[in-house]
Amino acid sequence: MVFSSLIYIFAFLPALLVCYFGLARRRGVRNGILLAFSLLFYSWGGWSLMPLLLASIGLNFFLGSRVAPDKPRRKVFLVLAVTCNLALLFVFKYLGFATTILSKFIPAVVPVEIVLPIGISFYTFQGLSYVLDVYMGNAAPSRKLSEVALYIALFPQLVAGPIVRYTTVCEELSTRKETLDDVFFGVQRFCFGLAKKVLIANQAGALADAVFSQNPVMMSTALAWLGVIAYTFQIYFDFSGYSDMAIGLGRVFGFHFLENFNYPYISKSITEFWRRWHMSLGTWFRDYLYLPLGGNRVSAWKHVRNILVVWMLTGLWHGAAWTFILWGLYYGLLLLGEKFLWGKAIARTPAVVQHVYTLLAVLLGWLVFRAAGVDEVLRFLQGMFGGAPAGLWSEQVTYLLLQYRWELLVACVLSCPVVPTLLARCEKNGGKTAAAVLYVVMPLLALVLAGWSCVRLVSSGFNPFIYFQF
Repeated sequence: MVFSSLIYIFAFLPALLVCYFGLARRRGVRNGILLAFSLLFYSWGGWSLMPLLLASIGLNFFLGSRVAPDKPRRKVFLVLAVTCNLALLFVFKYLGFATTILSKFIPAVVPVEIVLPIGISFYTFQGLSYVLDVYMGNAAPSRKLSEVALYIALFPQLVAGPIVRYTTVCEELSTRKETLDDVFFGVQRFCFGLAKKVLIANQAGALADAVFSQNPVMMSTALAWLGVIAYTFQIYFDFSGYSDMAIGLGRVFGFHFLENFNYPYISKSITEFWRRWHMSLGTWFRDYLYLPLGGNRVSAWKHVRNILVVWMLTGLWHGAAWTFILWGLYYGLLLLGEKFLWGKAIARTPAVVQHVYTLLAVLLGWLVFRAAGVDEVLRFLQGMFGGAPAGLWSEQVTYLLLQYRWELLVACVLSCPVVPTLLARCEKNGGKTAAAVLYVVMPLLALVLAGWSCVRLVSSGFNPFIYFQF
């Protein structure tokens, strides 16, 4: 089940709201209802996936209770927790990739094909977050299995993030209070996220798919650039839209998740870009891997090692393929370059040059991320930089630009902080106009966009979520 589906919007969510707010008042009962609906949400894709999620919950609950600062042999249990979680992730996500590689060198090895459980990367990292936060003394171990289960399985962020840290919600699991203001904000945030996903990301995705599925002989330079730009918009509005919906749903039920995106495409460096993109993943790797390795408080060579290790694993986290590893190392090298080589020189250039440099690097990164293999990366690079078989321009480019002109224009505008800037000015000026914008115009706009999104969902069958595959 996905947020941007009619069965979710008109059946699952209304039923949950009625049961949660209409049938229960006690915190324990409401948590039980939310947990039951979360497990139903996850099992919608197949009950066969449920045992793995439940095993992850039970494992982390038990081992989390054994790694608190006052527990004996807690390091042993920490190693056991990390090993078991990563082993589950390896078997279900990377074993097929590893056996395929080994089979090329050892004929006796037969490649294994295993169905990737939805959201396994996200809930594995959340389970580890619980154990590691308890071990480091940042949170007390929960005495209730149901609370740990709700933390890991909470449906707004279960299958595609953001990665919610246990320290962020540990108190809210038992003491949160739902308010009308939170419900008002949450519903509005959900509607805007739904619109970003359905009205922008899906259209950009259709355009990107049309280009990437193109016969190589028909590829022109402009078409190659258009395909990569379309995917750049697709992945941002797809994932940030999902994060908006998750954050909004969390607020409806009294949870305050941290932001996951902060207009990354306005960045002036790759370093800044990764402070703005998928922030929950970046901080997870920083706090649980980069800093324990020594961070930047080590020798220069170890610092280089730490960055490359973190970014290779960041790429591998996204998927079991050489392109993801290449993508992670690509960003690791760019960050090292900014740290030790050209960073200061770039910072002295005009802002427009910094933006162009960053966007070009990001576009090339998304090409690697989207491509089916290294061959496709090389083919697109050749096409983008003047070696396209069909020349610089083609009639198909004109046709696609006209067909998707409004979606591309809106995507360009909303990739920049235009709306929050205008809202901030309204709030600063105050008065009746500001109140009308904040409490009338914006909610009405959210409802109109949500309605438009539902109409689009009825008429279109194209509705993937990119990060579901991770």
